[in-house]
Amino acid sequence: SGDRVKRSRINFERKDRVQPSAIRHVRSWSNIPFITVPLSRAHGKSFAHRSELKHAKRIVVKLGSAVVTRGDECGLALGRLASIVEQVSVLQNQGREMMLVTSGAVAFGKQRLRHEILLSQSVRQALHSGQNQLKEMAIPVLEARACAAAGQSGLMALYEAMFTQYSICAAQILVTNLDFHDEQKRRNLNGTLHELLRMNIVPIINTNDAVVPPAEPNSDLQGVNVISVKDNDSLAARLAVEMKTDLLIVLSDVEGLFDSPPGSDDAKLIDIFYPGDQQSVTFGTKSRVGMGGMEAKVKAALWALQGGTSVVIANGTHPKVSGHVITDIVEGKKVGTFFSEVKPAGPTVEQQGEMARSGGRMLATLEPEQRAEIIHHLADLLTDQRDEILLANKKDMEEAEGRLAAPLLKRLSLSTSKLNSLAIGLRQIASSSQDSVGRVLRRTRIAKNLELEQVTVPIGVLLVIFESRPDCLPQVAALAIASGNGLLLKGGKEAAHSNRILHLLTQEALSIHGVKEAVQLVNTREEVEDLCRLDKMIDLIIPRGSSQLVRDIQKAAKGIPVMGHSEGICHMYLDSEASVDKVTRLVRDSKCEYPAACNALETLLIHRDLLRTPLFDQIIDMLRVEQVKIHAGPKFASYLTFSPSEVKSLRTEYGDLELCIEVVDNVQEAIDHIHKYGSSHTDVIVTENEKTAEFFLQHVDSACVFWNASTRFSDGYRFGLGAEVGISTSRIHARGPVGLEGLLTTKWLLRGQDHVVSDFSEHGSLKYLHENLPIPQRNIN
Repeated sequence: SGDRVKRSRINFERKDRVQPSAIRHVRSWSNIPFITVPLSRAHGKSFAHRSELKHAKRIVVKLGSAVVTRGDECGLALGRLASIVEQVSVLQNQGREMMLVTSGAVAFGKQRLRHEILLSQSVRQALHSGQNQLKEMAIPVLEARACAAAGQSGLMALYEAMFTQYSICAAQILVTNLDFHDEQKRRNLNGTLHELLRMNIVPIINTNDAVVPPAEPNSDLQGVNVISVKDNDSLAARLAVEMKTDLLIVLSDVEGLFDSPPGSDDAKLIDIFYPGDQQSVTFGTKSRVGMGGMEAKVKAALWALQGGTSVVIANGTHPKVSGHVITDIVEGKKVGTFFSEVKPAGPTVEQQGEMARSGGRMLATLEPEQRAEIIHHLADLLTDQRDEILLANKKDMEEAEGRLAAPLLKRLSLSTSKLNSLAIGLRQIASSSQDSVGRVLRRTRIAKNLELEQVTVPIGVLLVIFESRPDCLPQVAALAIASGNGLLLKGGKEAAHSNRILHLLTQEALSIHGVKEAVQLVNTREEVEDLCRLDKMIDLIIPRGSSQLVRDIQKAAKGIPVMGHSEGICHMYLDSEASVDKVTRLVRDSKCEYPAACNALETLLIHRDLLRTPLFDQIIDMLRVEQVKIHAGPKFASYLTFSPSEVKSLRTEYGDLELCIEVVDNVQEAIDHIHKYGSSHTDVIVTENEKTAEFFLQHVDSACVFWNASTRFSDGYRFGLGAEVGISTSRIHARGPVGLEGLLTTKWLLRGQDHVVSDFSEHGSLKYLHENLPIPQRNIN
């Protein structure tokens, strides 16, 4: 565009990006996963979003001095370098063109020269002064250019040895600022780099510190082509623009760019940095080694961005992330600071988290009647705006047709009856929320005029991640409002239109009491894994979706508790004294009413005495009519001459019209099977023997245990909770369908009059009373 600064007078051609079919597949010698994606994008424009970085074809990785050198600044961090070489090799073998700009020659040379000087001095002093004076040897200050000259060959030999392990050839290029000012030298450098890349060789580039002249004064940023090469930051930026690189990764010893010096109390990592934002940043001192600090890195990054290259500044020294930092960046994960020219239309997810926090605190201070009024208003909006909601849902359904499986399409669909049921459930929540927040659970008189109370309070900020189900949004929002929690919602893109209008209606309801920002819908391109790392903004994660989604979130969550269940392997045990009239109805409802639900029946355990009886035949006939595919457990298969397909695993959640049948000898064996293969979700016994039923109810260790009732009753709405945020199979805090009570925690309030602990010592004037006091009937705010 006309606003963009013109490129170099030399036309440095970028090689055509490879198509997906051209990406080479190599043997799996690394534990870092390969990315098989199209490596292409619009010519001459930097990437607008992190998610696009996986399309980067040509990549420059700049290793700062702090990354390459050891903590004592004398010698190289070999383990760290080996990890970086592995990541670069992985990306190179994916069909990308990798270039490395590295520091380290001075440090490597310093190590060699110190060794030589110590050896020389020790020999000399041993000959002339005696052994006892060796302790007084002083190492002279080593000149950096001499160190670079001594270390350059050794550094390159090390890189060559490491890259050889991955069958990759490396080549060394030493440059100075003059190489970019001389037209012919620039052409030669460009031709050399292109030829090396064409031959699948990784160029390793460094400033020639043995002869490098001082930087020219006042020559920076006089246009795209005149940044001074005075350190490896500016060298990497210069090369990135000259070679029309897609991505520049700058690795240093800090996590990225902060809004104030790292380590200060209020310092916050900047996820995305835009041109012009540098006015709001306070730069600290430069790193412990190297030529440039963060200010130099930002200057070089903005210059490269202006030239059409995307930039990420990240930490290459942290032991927990350095082993995958480069590949994580290329995969689009939220690592370090991403430089972008495209500002999002709305707030960042970090800003949304802060708004949810402040809005939730305001929500918690409202009177219970005010929170209930908000929920009632939302329920009214669901029916009053029914046509607009269904129209948005129709768009989602049309776009999902042919892309989603039938069970997911059913979850995605909204109807008038669903909206009416939602409204009824929300009104139940409003009624039950009158004494939720601030309810006194315990009162104790510690001593005279010293009283303690335990009261209910919101958890804080909830992150609810849900797939396909737009009806989940108003349910979860109502529960968050009733419990005074801030809420971040992340829905699937397949329900984008439905979620958008439902969120707007939720904020309209919140606005009647000025707490509109308490519920936020995340619309940015945030990956779920990135959201799960916001441990300073989110207090609890609640996943609503497939078992795979729940497992992924439990794995990705860093320091944030996750409430949910990864699987819904629900059992029904048919006892020898089961009623013929009840069994078929219960099995049909549990399995066939909604087979995709997490509370659907997956394994039917049958007492062996029921085999080859009319009851057993009725069950099999019903399942055939309902077109349920039967999988035989090992014991069941042994009873049959011609059995159905034997089950691959007794621990399977089918989520479809499929059912495992297994035989047990008694109720204890049924319980043992459930404990071994179940998921602690919902398990049922069908029997007319009350003693057997009570034994089952007391001994099965699951969140929900039923007698003569369908597994499908395991639901917050059916339990009378109004709605649920999910079903938890964990043993801490909440279990089973989690409604309003599960979104509350407690705090302690102590009211005294100049009380100090020393008054209660052995020789003090006061004694502990610890008297239980009556709990007031009315909520106290």
